[in-house]
Amino acid sequence: MSESERPDRLSGREVTVDDIRALSGPATPHFALQIRNRIERLIAPLAPGSPARVEGERQIQRMTDLAQHSGEPRGGG
Repeated sequence: MSESERPDRLSGREVTVDDIRALSGPATPHFALQIRNRIERLIAPLAPGSPARVEGERQIQRMTDLAQHSGEPRGGG
């Protein structure tokens, strides 16, 4: 998976909640941080109250948490 974005998502049209969900829905631990970075770039220009930004921030947290489950567990317990 590349961190480059589909041109139609960056073509000047407003980012939607569906765009965010399309990126984050099929996420796996292995690619979660790349997806998180893509979402961050998409929502950066959005207003703080924008529904797409709110969903993006929620998904960024989910991707960060999901990335913690990547690979072999180490340490602790």
